[in-house]
Amino acid sequence: MPKQQVNVGPAAEADLVAGARQGEEAAVRAIIRHNNRRLFRVARAIVRDDSEAEDVVQESYVRAFTRLGDFRGESSLSTWLTRIVINEAYGRLRRRRATVDWTTVEAVPTIEAQIIPFPSPQLDPERTMAQHEISRLLERAIDALPDAFRVVLVARLIEEMSVEETAKLLSLRPETVKTRLHRARALLRADLERSVGPLLTEAFPFDGRRCERMADAVVERLRCAK
Repeated sequence: MPKQQVNVGPAAEADLVAGARQGEEAAVRAIIRHNNRRLFRVARAIVRDDSEAEDVVQESYVRAFTRLGDFRGESSLSTWLTRIVINEAYGRLRRRRATVDWTTVEAVPTIEAQIIPFPSPQLDPERTMAQHEISRLLERAIDALPDAFRVVLVARLIEEMSVEETAKLLSLRPETVKTRLHRARALLRADLERSVGPLLTEAFPFDGRRCERMADAVVERLRCAK
């Protein structure tokens, strides 16, 4: 899995780019750590497979670092790298399936796949299991979105990119970004309502070890009250 993204300011980024152009390993690693999360998520939103998304990101890094002289700084390095990832990911899709008609893609449903698992705190097994099930439902619902909606949703809500940045990155009008995000949210909400409904009776679990601890505590207090 990719490492946690770290913050790098514009001045530091320029230094890292200069170092990477000179072949400095530390600079290359810092750039990778800074961009891993976003690039993986964007690639994953397109190819819908963890392993292939990692391959896409790795190949994109290799291409980027061997062509770093082409980076002119007209956009941020993150944006430049993300465009390379998008091109690589869609290139793989074109090689493995018929060309997508992007004028009608918004109406085309997609199949289930796995997506990035959410981190879970240390909880009781029952609650942890419930959290994992909710995460799986959300991941499946995101994967089931049409391609055009899924990529916008990942960029806007998961990576928290602005409307303008998303529009520029995906060569869309800002109004189109807003429309696709609105429709993605509506589809996601409808899908989750269908999936979560049967699970409502499992909400707020209080059994297993938690239940036993409660019983032990009550019994002990009753003993002490005698």
